[in-house]
Amino acid sequence: MKTLALILAGGRGTRLDILSDHRAKPSVPFAGKYRIIDFTLSNCVNSGIYNIGILTQYLPMSLNNHIGIGKPWDLDRKIGGITLLQPYTGSEGGWYEGTAHAVYRNINFIEAQAPNYVVILSGDHIYKMDYNKIISYHKAKGADLTIAAQRVPMEEANRFGILEPNEEMKIIDFQEKPDAPPSNLASMGIYVFSTELLISKLKEYCSRECSDFGHHIIPKIIEQDESYLYEFEDYWKDVGTLESFWETNLNLVESISDINLYNNNWKLHTRSEEEPPVKFEKNGLAIKSLVSNGSVIKGQVNNSVISPGVVVGEGAVVKDSIIFNDTIIKDNAIIEQSIIDKNVVVGENSKIGVGDDLTANFEKPTLLKNGLNVIAKGAKIPSNIEIERNCRIVSYVKKSDFNSKNVASGSTIRPRR
Repeated sequence: MKTLALILAGGRGTRLDILSDHRAKPSVPFAGKYRIIDFTLSNCVNSGIYNIGILTQYLPMSLNNHIGIGKPWDLDRKIGGITLLQPYTGSEGGWYEGTAHAVYRNINFIEAQAPNYVVILSGDHIYKMDYNKIISYHKAKGADLTIAAQRVPMEEANRFGILEPNEEMKIIDFQEKPDAPPSNLASMGIYVFSTELLISKLKEYCSRECSDFGHHIIPKIIEQDESYLYEFEDYWKDVGTLESFWETNLNLVESISDINLYNNNWKLHTRSEEEPPVKFEKNGLAIKSLVSNGSVIKGQVNNSVISPGVVVGEGAVVKDSIIFNDTIIKDNAIIEQSIIDKNVVVGENSKIGVGDDLTANFEKPTLLKNGLNVIAKGAKIPSNIEIERNCRIVSYVKKSDFNSKNVASGSTIRPRR
């Protein structure tokens, strides 16, 4: 039986705020050397699915460069392999308007592959899953649609699409982010479709007005066809907020983390940077941390995730933080509870994440309220400056954009126009 995987990778990830100003959410670095989409791609190839379409839209260049022809995932194949499906101007024209509409616009690609089953996946979740198990379950149930679900805390259920099955696990109700959830079985955004049904439903509903699976397609299938729930009980995380992104990364430094990156039986593949080995100089020290290739550690790193090519200067301290590629932290700088994007320069003797004032960020109070700072790509942080809590430093700011040597909690610094 032939299976086609379609990975939805066009989302902006607005709750990741300035981390997604220059890239789509699936392309955001994760766990030092990886990108978020590496988890879904690796799940596919580890499950023996080598026929994959990736649907992109928002700022796709970083994602396109990372994936290339798919060689790190053994997807550079003459038959099957990986295909990047960009929006295009055809007879209907326009951008993808939602998940179902994106797949609808690529019906010709699906029909050309002629699969028996289509697995639709999100490109921005952290988990390991053998898709063969859900496909086998789908076949055994004689299902038209199977939806993977996981139990979430009841108080968080209103953030998800909630499924209600009967005793045979047939889905009898689906509600998108309900105020009063009937259960805590949340859709993971993983769908197995029998191809004929998927194509017929997309043509029937998306040729008129249809954008999302959750709002437009799935409720119709539940009413009219055979749809079943597949309960997934292993680790799965939507790193859709700055806080969950930070917490999930730092969980990886624990002796026993929630997801195992070191299992050779289920390898996590990526496009690796061509970098030299990690170098620790005479006073360099890393405690309970992930430190990636090409980094030079002259100071101290504690409970942190360091991406390739990072330099931590003499006397500098990085604690409870995530540092993206090629950032330079100069001598005696102190960084605590922060996410720092690529190609940032942190000046000498500067302090980021100081004080006990937890004033929420004035521009993004729901995103930054627990003391976390975020510094975006290419920012230049002056020497001898103190940045307190819940601060946002926008891309490419420079010394002249700072009005004083203290950035108060809740502030946002952006380039002057």
